[in-house]
This record gives sequence, C-alpha cells and structure tokens, in this order.
Amino acid sequence: MTDLVTLAELGGPLAVIGGAAYARHAHPAAYWSTVGLPLSVARLLASYSSTMDACGLTVEPSRWRALAVRATTRREVRPVPPRRGVIRPTSTGLRVRLRLAPGQEPTDVAASAERLRHAWGVHAVYVRDVKPGVVELRLVGYDVLRKVRMPRRVDGGLLRVPVALREDATAFVRDYRAVPHELVLGATLSGKSMYLRHVISGLAAQPVALVGIDCKRGVELAPFASRLSALATDPGEAAELLPVLVKEMEDRYDLVKARQGIAPGIPDEEITSDVWGLPEGERPAPIVLFVDEVAELFLVATRKDEERRDEMVTHLIRLAQLGRAAGIYLEVCGQRFGAELGKGATMLRAQLTGRVCHRVNDEASAKMALGDIAPEAVYAACSIAPELPGLAVVGDTSGGWSRIRTPYLSLADAAAVCRDSAHLAPDVPALAPFRPYVPPAPVVASGTATSPRPVTE
Repeated sequence: MTDLVTLAELGGPLAVIGGAAYARHAHPAAYWSTVGLPLSVARLLASYSSTMDACGLTVEPSRWRALAVRATTRREVRPVPPRRGVIRPTSTGLRVRLRLAPGQEPTDVAASAERLRHAWGVHAVYVRDVKPGVVELRLVGYDVLRKVRMPRRVDGGLLRVPVALREDATAFVRDYRAVPHELVLGATLSGKSMYLRHVISGLAAQPVALVGIDCKRGVELAPFASRLSALATDPGEAAELLPVLVKEMEDRYDLVKARQGIAPGIPDEEITSDVWGLPEGERPAPIVLFVDEVAELFLVATRKDEERRDEMVTHLIRLAQLGRAAGIYLEVCGQRFGAELGKGATMLRAQLTGRVCHRVNDEASAKMALGDIAPEAVYAACSIAPELPGLAVVGDTSGGWSRIRTPYLSLADAAAVCRDSAHLAPDVPALAPFRPYVPPAPVVASGTATSPRPVTE
C-alpha cells in the first residue's frame, strides 16, 4: 500500500516533466514562453557578473569606483562587467543591450557568444553593433529554423520583400535597391523554387514589371503568367527577349540624359545618376528579370547555338553591369554556375552581388556561390541536410553571411496572388510582344446548383 501511495505522489511531477519535454520538442515556441524564458532570465540575472568574468569581458574599475568601494565597504575591489540594460523578452528569445567598457570592442563580445549560450541555456547568441560603445545581445531560445514562423511586423516597401527567416529570428528581406542582382543556387528539392515563389508573390503586389526566362518550357514560371509582363520558355525566345531588355535599358539612360541635360554622346558607363532621380510621374517602372535554370542558356549543341549563347550571355552581362541605374534587376537561379558553363559565366557571376546557396550536390557548387565572398560559409552550405528543404546560406560581397529558411508556400497560393494582382502589372510597351497568354478563368454560375432532369422515354 505504501508503494502505491509513493507512485501516486510521484505521478504528478513525472507528468509535468514529461509534458514539458514533449512541449519542448513538439511546440518549442510555447515551451519557451512558459518555461524557457523564466529559466534563462533567472540564469542571466544570477550569473551575469561571473559569466562576464569567465569570458574575459570584465575590466578593472575606474579609480573613483575603486576608492568608493574601499571607503564604503570592506569588500575586495573586483573587475566590473559591461553595464547591462533592460532585458526585453520576445516571442523567440531575449534582447539586452550592453555598454562596453573603455578598451572593449564588439568583436570581444562576439568571440564569447558560444560561452554565453551555454551559460544562460539558450539556443544561440548573436551580437549586433548598435552604436559606438553599445552592442545588443539577441538570445534565441530555440531553433527557429526547424518550424518557420515569420515575424508579424516586417518593414517593407517598394522592391523590398520579406522572403525568409534568419537564424537569429529576424526576417530576411530581399531588398533590390540595396542588393540589385542575386544568384540563387540549389539542387533539386532543395527549396530553390520555394524561395522564388516568395519573391514573385511579394513583388506581385507592387508596381513592378516581372519578366521571366524559364527554359524548362515554362513549368516553373508559367503558373505566374497572369502577373508577368514577359515570359520566354526556350533559348530561342530568350535570345529575342534579352536584346529588347537591353534596348529598354538604353532608352532609360537616354531619358536620364534628357532630364539632367547630359550630352547624348557620353557613354552609359559614365552616368552616375539613375532613374530614381527622375520625378515620380516620369520615372519608368522597375523591371525584375527572373532567370530559372541559367545553365540552359549556356548549353549548346551546334555552332549556331554557340553564337546565340555568346550573344545572350553578353546581354545578361550588360544588364548586370548597367541595369541597376536603369531600374532593371536580375534574379538568376540554377543548380550550378561555374566556369565550366562556358565563356562569360564567371564574369556574369561576379556581377551578382547577393548569393543564396541551398543544399547542393557537391562542395564545388557551394564554392561557386559563396567561395569568392565568404569562404567560411561554404562549410555551412555543405552541411545542409536533405530533410530541411528551404534552408539556405545567404551572403553578399560585404563578407557577411547567415542561415535562412523560407516558409512553405504552395504553388497554388502563389499563383492566386499573381492572379489577384494582375491589374498591378505596369505597362511597358517594349515587352508587350512577349506577354504570355493567359486563358480566361471559367465563369461559375451563381445560385443554387440543380441536378439535370432525367431522360424519360
């Protein structure tokens, strides 16, 4: 009887522990809000000074502080940690600002991020430079990339699209004004198409002309045809479309010259202004060119195909070099993109500032995407598991990089967004011949459906 009572008394605590363990695995956000957040705050408050001292982030106190301690107490004068601000809980972690002591720099705190993570029992710690002398610690309580939930509030705007979630629980925003051209690499089923869906559906609600080149007979971009201003579904159509885009770019440069009084004979490369300096009423609509499976434009079988390939690559390089000032931006996607594709591939890749690398089949493909801008990110790209589609490593020419993951978006939902926003497609007369045909939607009769009368003899 005593044993039964003991088991009954232990059943309650065991159930609580089991429920917490299940919630931590199945519902990490709920677990963090109820259990993880109070525990981490308690650890931080109780061990802040000792943790900073163990991480080597304390400094000797000032002379006046040392004199005050000796005069008011009999305690030993100990090194002081950085001054801590108010702890701000979030749905995914904590944020706290630190005022660095004289002689410290943000890299000192960043070097100790892994130690701080273990000391305070959180998933990760990230350091952000706020202003001179002040850094912000962003503590992430759980793996936010395992089940992506985008932040509720994201700063958007023209040519700014929230596409994915970063590993520090902030939104990754595709900003074409800051990073005009981008290369997106990834093997089959790596999430490359999901990334493209988010970009297209985000731009569909903006007054932006969307142009697609999909040499897989349009299977990737054809569902968005109602919102596309132009679409090429094979290399032959692409060879006709690209010169038109180059001519449109040159016409926009002429418009800038005429507005600002620049002599017509000055080369385009020497013009420092862009279309954003024009009045809003005279400014042409931005154009975003999506190239899916760029390798299809480089592959050739005959001598004639080789000449066409060289011409298309030349047009792409010109758009990448000069298109930004004319309001033309590139989103180039593929599985591999290296020198083995042929002449001009490396030169084109060098013009693509942004890099997004999903799971790839070999290390060489990761080096093609990230090796020339962030070599340390190559290993992170090679370690992406197949069971995590949508996970990618994003970087740019500044050398910074981070992991991101796009949330799930079905093809039907993305196509519906494009259909609903088809009226927002700006009028670009030069692209009118390449506008894809979209069959009208079937009209569903209103009212109550009735069964047909049976046929009688």
